Formats: sequence, structure tokens, C-alpha cells
Amino acid sequence: MEKINIAVDGFSSCGKSTIAKGLAKELGYTYIDSGAMYRAIALFAYRNGWMTDMDIKEAELQQHIPEIEISFKANDQGQQETYLNGENVEKEIRSLEIGNMASRVSTLGFVRKELVRQQQAMGKRKGVVMDGRDIGTVVFPDAELKIFLTASPEVRAKRRFNELQTKDIPASYEDTLANVRERDERDTTRAESPLRKAKDAIELDNSHITIEEQLQWAIDMFNKIINKNE
Repeated sequence: MEKINIAVDGFSSCGKSTIAKGLAKELGYTYIDSGAMYRAIALFAYRNGWMTDMDIKEAELQQHIPEIEISFKANDQGQQETYLNGENVEKEIRSLEIGNMASRVSTLGFVRKELVRQQQAMGKRKGVVMDGRDIGTVVFPDAELKIFLTASPEVRAKRRFNELQTKDIPASYEDTLANVRERDERDTTRAESPLRKAKDAIELDNSHITIEEQLQWAIDMFNKIINKNE
């Protein structure tokens, strides 16, 4: 069976990575977490003093962005983790603080250009499932299957809060909800590759369905595409 590329876009904390990972595992495809790549750049900038809660030293970050090497490796449990210049930074990049910084750094054109270049290179051989904000519109505009996920801010905040709790990352539900709404505003209004649904994307509101139901729905969409192409 000829492989295809699958783009999964949507709002923050919508379960994009859960669906993308599930699809990749089910199909034997490669999963790429584009959001983790932006988080890794935000962490790199923060560690070097080029980014704070208030501003970004864009010139310094742009000068040093060629030094950033982001890769993914599976741990002993088979779960993919993010590496920044050879260092496992999976836990650090999942904090609310770095998540918010990643949303801000993703508005920078030179950052997006570099990561889109890397992401497109990853998809040249097909068989990739990638999730993010602009995968179906910018990174893989020719992806054979495009999925767009949405859910209410309250549902997404609750999911994100529960995830942080399981990882022992300090947070409150109120702060998490405020962060979700702030990121929605930034993601949809930024000048550089704003979050939007691709015209040929299939939308799913997953506010009130289980992960298993979402995954089965996605597999059904995949099978429809494959059967249509045969």
C-alpha cells in the first residue's frame, strides 16, 4: 500500500498529539510533534536569556537558530521524547511557561521558516503523521488527509490541567484556562501562518467523545482516502 502524509491541525490542548500518535502507531507511520519543536526553540531562547515573559531578543535568536538541532527518540516505554541538541528536554518543554513562550516564538517568521524547512524534509518520503497549527495549510498543503480538531476552551483547559497534574507540573485550572484562551487569540491572529482550517480538511469537534472514538473516526477517514486512491 502506498503511504500518504497526514496533517492534524487544531487549537491548543485539543488532543492533536493523541490522535496523531495513535494513527501513526496504528498505521506504522512516523509521528512528528511540530509543537514540541517550537517549544524546544522557546526553551533554547529562554535558557540563553533571549526570551522573558515580556519580550524576545529576536536578533540574537535569529543569529543562533542554525545551532538548534531538534530530534525525537523513543524511550524504553516506546513513547517519543524531544531532544534539544542531544539533551532530553521532554519534561521541561511541557510546562505552561514554555508552552506560552512557544506560542509567542511561533509568530516569528524566521523561526517558522526554519522549522517548516525541517518538517517538509521529514515528510518527503511520505508515511508521516504531523500535528500542529499550520501543517495542512503551510507545511504539507498537499497532504492526502487533513484533520482539523476543535473543542471548547473549558474542555481543553481541563484536559491540559489533568495532563500537567499527572506530570507533577504545578498549575491551577484557572491559570490553565487563561493560558488556553490567550494562546487561541495569538494563534488565530498572528500575521505569520495563523491557525486556520484548510479548505479540504475534515473537522472534528471532540469535546464530548472518547479518545478511542476519535481514533476510530480518524482511521475511518484514512481508509476512505486510501480506498478512493486505489
